[in-house]
Amino acid sequence: MKERKIRLFDALKESLEEATQFYKGKITLKNYEINIKKPRQYTAEEIIDLRTRLKFSQAIFAHLCNVSPRTVQSWEQGNRTPTGAILRLLEIFDINPEIINQQGLL
Repeated sequence: MKERKIRLFDALKESLEEATQFYKGKITLKNYEINIKKPRQYTAEEIIDLRTRLKFSQAIFAHLCNVSPRTVQSWEQGNRTPTGAILRLLEIFDINPEIINQQGLL
């Protein structure tokens, strides 16, 4: 634990030194621009299609998505729409369905 605190202190000290050098105009810091595409929205029909292409019941699909079977039912009936991280997960399953077996998710 003590070694970890020392490494953290060293990292913070180095960062402060770099900030001071930058402020004085002695160094230029690298800037990166990251353009992350938002995940696409899925309609009820597209969720049903994805689940059936994967050959999963609603219960298994819910387990994979870490949601309740009732949530999957609501998505498929169009009563609710997936949001946030689940949209990215659906996109990953859609684009690369073999990832489920590769990662031992089942």
